[in-house]
Amino acid sequence: MSTLKKIAVFTSGGDAPGMNAALRAVVRTASFHNLDVYGIYRGYQGMIEGEIKKLSRGDVANIMQRGGTMLKTARSMEFMTKEGRKKAHDQLQKHGIEACIAIGGNGTFTGAQVFSEEYDIPFVGLPGTIDNDIYGTDFTIGFDTAVNTAVEAVDRIRDTADSHNRLFFVEVMGRHSGYIALHTGIGTGAGSIFLPEEDNSVEQLIKQLQKSAKRRKLFNLVIVAEGNQNGGAMEIAQKVTEKYSEYETKVTIIGHLQRGGSPTANDRLLASRLGYEAVVALMDGKQDVALGVVHGETAFTPFHDAITKSKQPKESMIRMAEILAL
Repeated sequence: MSTLKKIAVFTSGGDAPGMNAALRAVVRTASFHNLDVYGIYRGYQGMIEGEIKKLSRGDVANIMQRGGTMLKTARSMEFMTKEGRKKAHDQLQKHGIEACIAIGGNGTFTGAQVFSEEYDIPFVGLPGTIDNDIYGTDFTIGFDTAVNTAVEAVDRIRDTADSHNRLFFVEVMGRHSGYIALHTGIGTGAGSIFLPEEDNSVEQLIKQLQKSAKRRKLFNLVIVAEGNQNGGAMEIAQKVTEKYSEYETKVTIIGHLQRGGSPTANDRLLASRLGYEAVVALMDGKQDVALGVVHGETAFTPFHDAITKSKQPKESMIRMAEILAL
């Protein structure tokens, strides 16, 4: 039987749709098992400053359909120092907190690993990021919603692109990860996709445009991940215009629209499942692991692996996108 009595949960780093559903699952699962659960507001910075409140089942009612995070989030430079982490530990001790559930991405897991090593407090991490770039899980909380938001926006852009001889460059989020761009490109039938993981060139794109023009193929959408090697959508569009003036080019940057909004059913289900499993994992004595779902099954990945190992889109998906765009 678990000896845990008090646990805490917090969200850190960038917000992601579905975080509230995960919080709800953590609080209600903990309450079912007679555990006191505390919410830490504003992530690690709130932990340092003692923004900690006991949560009840009622506190998380009517939140799972909301985007963002009720506990707010922040990036804390102070937590990167030993002095900052000492303050955070003092606050956890003050409230009698014995274990923590951290919802966020690589930065959040890195902080959890260091803190846990210094003070031997069990941490379990939930992958909350729209980028889907966390090793050890097929999907992260917020990714499905971000892709659906991007697809809806691109579908609307296609309406005007089809009405004119225009080439639209649509920039989506993904500084280091091309998952959103790849899934959005496939889902919208884009003519080309620029990913951070692929060495696409503007010259290759122009050759595609020329071939399409000869075949009278309507080629009007290019999806660009913001972190690809050729620059953002504005830079690529400018390069294409300078070398190939057959199309009138337009640029749309979807930006933070992808982070907001009501989470999809898939994100609510994933977040609820992981929130539930996180509490059970702490009760079973698990620590210093990130939770995920791989091939439909719950998976535990050591923080070190989740942080250091890379997760990239499958080559088969990239090749498929290229073939379907021909």
